[in-house]
Amino acid sequence: MKKRVLCGLDRIEKADSVLKKGRVGVMTAPCGLSNAFVSTVDVVKERYKLSALYACEHGIRGEAQAGAKVETQTDPETGVPVFSVYGATHRLTEEMLNAFDVFLYDMQCVGVRFWTFLYSLSYAMEECAKAGKQFVVLDRLNPIGAVQTSGTILDLNFSSFVGDYELPTQHGLTIGEYAKYVKDFLKLDLDLTVVPMEGYERRLYLDDTDTPWVAPSPNCPTLHAALCYVGTCIFEGSNVSEGRGTTLPFELIGAPWINALELEKRMAQHKLPGLHFRRASFLPTFNKHQGEVCHGVQMHVTDRTVMEPVLGALLLMDAIREQSGDSFQFRSHNDKYSIDRLLGTDAYRKGLSGAELIEQHRPKIKEFIEKVKPYRLYA
Repeated sequence: MKKRVLCGLDRIEKADSVLKKGRVGVMTAPCGLSNAFVSTVDVVKERYKLSALYACEHGIRGEAQAGAKVETQTDPETGVPVFSVYGATHRLTEEMLNAFDVFLYDMQCVGVRFWTFLYSLSYAMEECAKAGKQFVVLDRLNPIGAVQTSGTILDLNFSSFVGDYELPTQHGLTIGEYAKYVKDFLKLDLDLTVVPMEGYERRLYLDDTDTPWVAPSPNCPTLHAALCYVGTCIFEGSNVSEGRGTTLPFELIGAPWINALELEKRMAQHKLPGLHFRRASFLPTFNKHQGEVCHGVQMHVTDRTVMEPVLGALLLMDAIREQSGDSFQFRSHNDKYSIDRLLGTDAYRKGLSGAELIEQHRPKIKEFIEKVKPYRLYA
């Protein structure tokens, strides 16, 4: 039987004393949804004075593809302005700040460092702190569980909109816990209210609960995709397809020049707990290698409680690099490499193997786990 969990939106009345003070600006997306399938926008409009909406990557209604700029507009359903923080700016401008008295955030993140919704939240927290605005976060569960913390710790020299605040790849926090951590990390003088969940336990994955799954991104359609994304997102930093343009994004990894059979054999040798790499071919309809047959593997999660997705993805990238020679390339722009931002370090690109990189970061992961214990809201 699935566990009954009430998210922050289901308990929004706990923040009535703050939200009834004035105009409410809301940062949300289709994944902002109650257990009764009512959107955050509709709940706020019904209970409070909704004055503005704030759109992150993918837009308020989830219509924008990854990386596509979101335009400021008027919401046809509510009539309030929708300000974009994924277009000309990632931050709240003076005009945006003047549109509300209290700011409310309700978004489903997927438990990883490079999810841009995290930084839309923390940037909004920074600007609201400067402007003396009150801030409310409606907490949501971490869909991939909040027990495991893994991957690499970001070096602040590689801070970007896909990684910051010395976070691990898989951070093991809920969005409310993240907000509390970032408030202290940035030393913000911010009036922050976090509405906690009811019935949540850290060990729970989203499908252990009755919480609805709404894809937080067009390229994260399922919980299995989210589990793979923890590791395989690093392929965004290369010219190897991460399965965008297929029905299995972040599960399928490949390129036209890869020998899938040899790659499958190589990955089987690692005997990675909880992961299996099956050879596969696919045809992306957009993004990298559009219209070309790609060969590679599909990443299958066989035991999510023991898998190490970042290690698995790095070992996969090691194998592809060794097999591909000059065909494999890291993507760069103005001498800055995407792989460095995604991993939070340039050590891998400059020569460390995947296994060496993970071992180098294990003590740092343990330090982070201890550091964030005071911010945990749930057992």
